[in-house]
Amino acid sequence: MTRTILITGCSTGIGRDAALTLTRRGWHVVASARQPDDVAALRADGLEAVRLDYEDSSSIESGLAEALDLTGGRLDALFNNGAYAVPGPLEDIPAGAMQAIFQANFLGWHDLTRRVLPVMRAQGAGRIVNCSSILGLIGTKYRGAYVATKFALEGWSDVLRMEMREAGIDVVLIEPGPIETPFRANAIKQFERWIDWEKSPRADEYRASLLDRLYKGSAGPSWPASAVTDVLVRALDARRPRARYYVTPHTKVAALGRRVLSARGIDRLVRRA
Repeated sequence: MTRTILITGCSTGIGRDAALTLTRRGWHVVASARQPDDVAALRADGLEAVRLDYEDSSSIESGLAEALDLTGGRLDALFNNGAYAVPGPLEDIPAGAMQAIFQANFLGWHDLTRRVLPVMRAQGAGRIVNCSSILGLIGTKYRGAYVATKFALEGWSDVLRMEMREAGIDVVLIEPGPIETPFRANAIKQFERWIDWEKSPRADEYRASLLDRLYKGSAGPSWPASAVTDVLVRALDARRPRARYYVTPHTKVAALGRRVLSARGIDRLVRRA
């Protein structure tokens, strides 16, 4: 039987690569994106695609219904993937920005997953794969809003994994490190929307370094989106999947540090990175 999967956040990057690769591997893939133009582009590439926006509950409901129509009512796997960042020191993040990012990166994932679980329960099996981040393992300065959503996702996934075990539904976390995607470009849009940096007590720090870090990025190594897809395939094909799969050496080091270092030790490790 052809396996079916719904993948979110497929307009670019990790989601798009996963949708195209799994289709080539024989999966029946339903890709989703937030914007109608991106849905149309996915369809033009030969994918079945639906509109699904984590910040729009009606689109979650209608997008899943359309996906199930396309798959004949079956869904073997869900890959929760779409997310964005609101960069900046936490003291500069307005409450509205925190509400928006939690809706997009966490609450919308919860909403969609809850709607998928009855389908998988009826089947007696299913797999929920959640794309977390190295920032779901350790926090770093000026990424606090995103870190908070990923820490929430980590704990939520752990509990859901335990709760769904008897139903035959596996819950898996994938932990990417630096991946080549438009993530920073999207973060810049959110920064410009929400952060009034010129009124910040850190305005001089923004001028001296923070704006350059945001707009120019780091010079460190990064990996292609296919590195995440390779791990996703392993997580989907495994008879008994791991709770967590680490992508890139950075995330493996972070996971080890989380286990063996004190909180202050992790702080020192992050400062030197």
